[in-house]
Amino acid sequence: MKYLIVGLGNIGPAYHNTRHNIGFTILDAFAEASNVFFEDGRYGTTCTVKLKGRTLILLKPSTFMNLSGMAVRYWMNKEKIELENLLILVDDIALPFGTLRLKPRGSDAGHNGLRNIQDVLGHNNYNRLRFGVGDNFSRGGQVDYVLGRWTDEESLSLPARVDKAVEIVKSFCLAGLQTTMNQYNNK
Repeated sequence: MKYLIVGLGNIGPAYHNTRHNIGFTILDAFAEASNVFFEDGRYGTTCTVKLKGRTLILLKPSTFMNLSGMAVRYWMNKEKIELENLLILVDDIALPFGTLRLKPRGSDAGHNGLRNIQDVLGHNNYNRLRFGVGDNFSRGGQVDYVLGRWTDEESLSLPARVDKAVEIVKSFCLAGLQTTMNQYNNK
């Protein structure tokens, strides 16, 4: 069974370690723990993780956030991934920092990466793991906030929350969506 795990983010050093790149951060941690390395490919960098008879393709799109759908569609088609085996990892300002929520569908909630995936796929019925980054910004400051770096306090807690996100991804692939939602949402 194959899965496509897509971490949303922007390429380049200017975006490294920013809130908007939490999807990349989670996949980097997953790859490092699995002792695999990302390789350049069409529309992004990928690596493959084998997990108890399952194949997980980790994708960090190189299309920048606002065109993430192109990479998702390409890799779903190339690897023949079923829609139910797609998981998008995304930052969410509507959730407090470090809160993790797995959902089977939903609106883009103003997130340009999710909006583009929805536009390209033609629907919003795809799984997503939302990583709360909080909303500690003043009116009109949303873009600077999500493209900003973590605070010192957030940086201390971040590794444990990223590890929990990796755990949720593994559970999604091994136990399924509903079991994983029951186990991890509201925790």
